[in-house]
Amino acid sequence: MKVILQKDIPTLGEAGDIKDVSDGYARNFLLPKKLVLRANESSQKAVEHQKRLIKIKKDKRRKVSEKLMESLNGIEIQIGAQVGEGEKIFGSITSMDIARKLKEKGFEIDKRKITLDEPIKKIGDFEVPLKLDEGLTATIKVSVLKE
Repeated sequence: MKVILQKDIPTLGEAGDIKDVSDGYARNFLLPKKLVLRANESSQKAVEHQKRLIKIKKDKRRKVSEKLMESLNGIEIQIGAQVGEGEKIFGSITSMDIARKLKEKGFEIDKRKITLDEPIKKIGDFEVPLKLDEGLTATIKVSVLKE
């Protein structure tokens, strides 16, 4: 059965794509969840219109992300932590702590967009990448200081 995707589906494709899927998959999963439309002439015209709208939305999101990236790049935040022997801190600095400090500076960044390979467990300066929408990445400097 030919269907037109209404939303991005990671295993199938992007919104607006026309795909050939098994009848059962379309009938039992995709159509009830309103993820697809059956492909016919009138729905294809609607999809062309929808593709234009999606492109406009993506362009807007990209512009917003670019502005956010420009304002975030080079920002330095300082986080105080209690320190034990060997300059190791008690506990660790996580992406949630960084998100909280960014919020204090006026930036609403989801903690899942902050890319830490592992939590920060020592004093020093660290470069932390932030994944933004549309594949853009900003880098901020996190300074962990002795409290």
